[in-house]
Amino acid sequence: MLNLGVLISGRGSNLQAIIDACENGKIAAKVAVVISNKPDAGGLERAKKHNIPAVVVESESDIVKELKKHNVELVCLAGYMKIVGKVLLEPFRGKMINIHPSLLPSFPGLHAQKQALDHGVTVTGCTVHFVDEGCDTGPIIVQSAVPVKENDTEDTLSERILQQEHHIYPLAIDLIARDKLKIEGRRVKLKK
Repeated sequence: MLNLGVLISGRGSNLQAIIDACENGKIAAKVAVVISNKPDAGGLERAKKHNIPAVVVESESDIVKELKKHNVELVCLAGYMKIVGKVLLEPFRGKMINIHPSLLPSFPGLHAQKQALDHGVTVTGCTVHFVDEGCDTGPIIVQSAVPVKENDTEDTLSERILQQEHHIYPLAIDLIARDKLKIEGRRVKLKK
């Protein structure tokens, strides 16, 4: 079982999808700790309901201590609204992933759904990627396309993208838990 550390800043709906997939045996992993940089993050309560340690820490060095204390092997950013710095990235390089609500490399950073609507694209989606020094620039693991409807608002588009996020994030974790992926430069490939 792969030990996961999930970093959150908000309500934790992707966290819930990961917890559910672990508990249902869909992925060979368990959430060992949930860490938030915000004491009022709703995801902390989700963790507590499942008897998962939930802690609030701000500094990257304290986050690293918590992750190591809980023997975390893969760090999952799930609505964690801070850019990851070197202190956190280095000990978990190649072992930290993120979910983003666009088909990267399009629309990185904040308000990806609004960016998609403003640009008039007909298809957007979501991406799970490895974390590197940049903002949403790491090697892509899996993506899911979502059509943009004529009458979409930022909220309606966000909701449909979120449904796909809940599907592909556990899928990406499972591929890592089963040691099915290898990174070659910018590409993530399935091992044969």
